[in-house]
Amino acid sequence: QVQLVESGGGLVQAGGSLRLSCAASGRTLSSYAMGWFRQAPGKEREFVAAIDWSGGVAKYTDSVKGRFTISRENAKNTVALQMNSLKPEDTAVYYCIANQFYSRTSTPSSNNYWGQGTQVTVSS
Repeated sequence: QVQLVESGGGLVQAGGSLRLSCAASGRTLSSYAMGWFRQAPGKEREFVAAIDWSGGVAKYTDSVKGRFTISRENAKNTVALQMNSLKPEDTAVYYCIANQFYSRTSTPSSNNYWGQGTQVTVSS
C-alpha cells in the first residue's frame, strides 16, 4: 500500500515563500513521475507541477512558472515544491501525486497515487 504524505503547508504573507515536501512509503517510487496539484475553495483541482523519474525534466502550469520549483530525491523517496513570491491566488490545498507516466501527470484521473493534501494560505 503506497502512501504519500505532504508537509510544509501553512500561512504566509504575499511575497513570502514556503517549501512543501511529500514523502512516499510502502514502495519505492523512483521509477514514477511525481508532482503536485492544488484545489482552491469552490474550484476544480488544478495541475501545478510534475517531474519525471530522473529529476531531469519538469513542467509547470503557466501561473507558477518562474516562482515554483519542483525537485526530488529518489534515495529518500521524496519530492518537494519550493514556492517563492507567493500570491493570495496560490491559496489552496496542495496534493502530491505519483504517476507511472510523466506525460499523463497533468490529468487528475490518470494519477496512480494521491496524498491527503496540505493547506497553503497566502494573506494579502
